[in-house]
Amino acid sequence: MSHKHLNQLRTIFQDPISGNIHWREVESLLNHLGATIEPSHGARFRVVLNRAEGFLHMPHHGSACSKQDIKTLREFLGHAGVSPSAYEEQARQH
Repeated sequence: MSHKHLNQLRTIFQDPISGNIHWREVESLLNHLGATIEPSHGARFRVVLNRAEGFLHMPHHGSACSKQDIKTLREFLGHAGVSPSAYEEQARQH
């Protein structure tokens, strides 16, 4: 995983939740992780990663995701087995 994507993953999981995470960065990270992203209804997207399925919401106004959207993304990534510590451990083993 590139430093850019690892830093983005850390930002997603940091507390307090950042209000400066943009949809294009989230989409880039998910693609890098191997997720399938399909349009659903309106601004919703169906995302499948590591056999976990979830729905994420693309922001309507502006490009920054809401804190609730980031919370939903965190939960989805957790169900998919993705976390900063998991990727840091994987990097140490290689």
